[in-house]
Amino acid sequence: MNLRRVVVTGLGAVSPFGLGVDKLWAGLKAGESAIRPIELFDVSDFPVKFAGEVKDYVGLDHFEKKKLRHLDRVTQFALLCADEAIKDSGIDLEASDRNRIGTIVGSGIGGLDTTEQQVLTLHNRGVRRVSPFLVPMMMINAASGEVAIRHGLKGPNFCVSSACASGNHALGLAMQMIRYGMADAVLAGGSEAALTPIGLAGFCAARALSKRNDEPTKASRPFDKDRDGFVFGEGGALLFLESLEHAQARGARIYAEFTGFSNTDDAGHITAPSEDGEGARRAIQGALEDAKLEPTAIDYVNAHGTSTSLNDVMETQAIKDTFGEHAYKLAVSSTKSMTGHLLGASAGIEAVVMAKAIQEGIAPPTINHDEPDPACDLDYVPNEARSMEINHAISNSFGFGGHNTCSVFSKFAE
Repeated sequence: MNLRRVVVTGLGAVSPFGLGVDKLWAGLKAGESAIRPIELFDVSDFPVKFAGEVKDYVGLDHFEKKKLRHLDRVTQFALLCADEAIKDSGIDLEASDRNRIGTIVGSGIGGLDTTEQQVLTLHNRGVRRVSPFLVPMMMINAASGEVAIRHGLKGPNFCVSSACASGNHALGLAMQMIRYGMADAVLAGGSEAALTPIGLAGFCAARALSKRNDEPTKASRPFDKDRDGFVFGEGGALLFLESLEHAQARGARIYAEFTGFSNTDDAGHITAPSEDGEGARRAIQGALEDAKLEPTAIDYVNAHGTSTSLNDVMETQAIKDTFGEHAYKLAVSSTKSMTGHLLGASAGIEAVVMAKAIQEGIAPPTINHDEPDPACDLDYVPNEARSMEINHAISNSFGFGGHNTCSVFSKFAE
């Protein structure tokens, strides 16, 4: 069976840098941090008071008041990403077969803000005051459903939830559906808006977050010796993926080709990754095999790079075990150093980064890389973006539950 080639033709993003891919990419290329004190709610009693919050976002600027009452923040982000990605792709939906266009939005947690607010309503005001929109707002698949409704997309539609690997799983499944002819195009990626009091409290209790309240812009420091935890973030990103034939038939601009995907599980611990990186290594190797690429073909790695003690060492080891001596020739960077960790949306953001990096020939940096960790001894593109030719690149995303995912993106060639 001849599998169809899959290409990226549209990008949409909401990030701590603001609304749109342009703001995200400009901030990353400049090596800027989007981490700031939290303004969404009062953090006076919290041990961590900063995050990668989407700044200056006002829902009423983008949605009618009546509609907004029915949309959790996570769904709002997904809708804005979809609008941008579709516009960026240049597709004329009115002239397209919408039965053949799907939507897959990953999210690790879903409508947490709605859930939290309605639990408080139940306890403080009673059962009769709970919103009738609670269930359709809090369910994790609300984002994919609302995107489809807004744009009339009647192809495959569902949500993937695998913690911080959700976005990559969504992208990989979308790619496979197009490959095998189940859809001609799919909007895929992730959205997350779990930056709420209970969300922040939970990660604080788990002791997973950096506590650098006095210098938040320096808090996310993947692979650095002085890292002390990840930085909570929110946002979303969707990519418009198409079969090559579908894209060429309408004369679409192509950012990159989506050439490989693989996923595995550690089957070890619900939150901690396997220390030897065995599951991550298998995911990377599987993605390279799927893309039919030798390890030496890869130029750039967008690392999961969370800035936690366990992940960064594990991921470094997995890269070295996969690539051997070539590992030291790779440019490896973690854009989470600038955005924070967007949980289920992170892989969507990082896939957008991959497409732009390949298109422009720029590897974004790992900022705050001041004191290398002896256990993390690769080239992490420290502190400044690097101009370089990127023909093939991989993006790693791992998640609680032992989930390991890897996607391969390549420069498009006829």
